[in-house]
Amino acid sequence: MGKKHRSSKSYGKSFIILPIIFLLGTYLIIFTAFGSTISFISDAAGMVFSDSEKDYSTGYKNIFVPVAENKEGLKAGDIEFPQYGQQFGELLIKDCDINTKLFFGDNDIALRNGVGIYNGSSVPGFGSTVLVGGHNNTYFHNLKDVKKGMTVQIHTNYGNYEYKITDTKVLQEKDSSAYDITADKENLVMYTCYPFDELGLTSQRFFVYADYVSGPQVDTSVEED
Repeated sequence: MGKKHRSSKSYGKSFIILPIIFLLGTYLIIFTAFGSTISFISDAAGMVFSDSEKDYSTGYKNIFVPVAENKEGLKAGDIEFPQYGQQFGELLIKDCDINTKLFFGDNDIALRNGVGIYNGSSVPGFGSTVLVGGHNNTYFHNLKDVKKGMTVQIHTNYGNYEYKITDTKVLQEKDSSAYDITADKENLVMYTCYPFDELGLTSQRFFVYADYVSGPQVDTSVEED
């Protein structure tokens, strides 16, 4: 007897199934090796190109209530000091169209909703360095347009502050000369990743320096009974 031949139907099934199996296998290998990288790029691109802003508003507490007038003789015990991750103010640079929420802390939720004060630095009114970070492709993208002499306003739940921009610098991420968080006079330092059009973390930072102009200074002395 002669050899049996496969039907055209069997060949058709093989032609369809084998490429599918090959593609699935390739996808699993690529996803296993590069899954975290692909996810990061996708999330970053989504923040920049998404038509609708993602809602992270339920992930934090907002204690910011605008103050119409600054209070003289403000004592530390008179204010509600923010806990890590809470919004307690807003930061504005009107000359370059920056108007964003201000958080205490720079975790992921804070930086997706606004800008955040580095936990190891000070807050406005406490007489030292206020170090504020934000993403270069969202709320701090317009830092590229700042110039010396511009005014930065910070409104908190206990007072309103103004700072005057004095300088800008591009430095390496770990440059220890970029700022001094132990300074004995109040100043503001804002920073973001550089270049401004890069997605994700970069090796350089763009720093903006500003001197204290006005706002209530908080008395931190402890009263004795």
